[in-house]
Amino acid sequence: MMSHVDFDDYLLQMTVWWRSLFPLCYILSCVQLYCASSQVPQKAKYNYSLRLTRLTRTGVQRLLNTYNEQQLGNKDFENRSLRLSSLPLLSTEFDSWLRLTDWERLRTASWDLHTYWDMLERKRKQLEGAEGEQMAGQQGQSTMTLLQSIKNIQLDLRDLMKQVSFQMSHMNSSSVNPTASTPSQNPPPSYQPPSNLTWASRVEGYIILRDLNLYLIKLARDFLLLASKIQL
Repeated sequence: MMSHVDFDDYLLQMTVWWRSLFPLCYILSCVQLYCASSQVPQKAKYNYSLRLTRLTRTGVQRLLNTYNEQQLGNKDFENRSLRLSSLPLLSTEFDSWLRLTDWERLRTASWDLHTYWDMLERKRKQLEGAEGEQMAGQQGQSTMTLLQSIKNIQLDLRDLMKQVSFQMSHMNSSSVNPTASTPSQNPPPSYQPPSNLTWASRVEGYIILRDLNLYLIKLARDFLLLASKIQL
């Protein structure tokens, strides 16, 4: 039978033991909470990028209809055979697409978004120069609205570029492959510009917006895949 003194010693030892165990439990709990909290914002960022991509595509679709109506005289103008070699590839083999690392996926997205932004910037300046002497009346107002719509899409693309850049900066550098994929390369263009350079320039704008619309579908799939890989 345990004496009163032995029982007091036993209680003292148990108290010391629990006090030593409590900080360890607390630390483990904090680590678990930190790991969970670090995953939630990253998944939320991918989901935000996905929503922004879809909203941007909706704006591009509206802009494409307006551009075709004003610049080509037909809002339903379509010619899928026309290509520009300076634009990113839209088609990727499914297996190759799945094998991309997260870093490769984001880095390619960064390159491609910059390419589309630059192409829209060049086209916007061309339109400003070509229409500069005709900025009067209803036609001038329509052109100004078109130029503003292009700027709005550029702002959306810039937001997407910032999102991608932020996600890349927070990715574990140990997962980076220095021999990762190179920028997209396109085959030689199948489109030969007609003799009327003004018409060729207008059609070029159609190709840029058409491919951007399709590219944003591809980008949305990338963000959807990245978000789905984070398990909570």
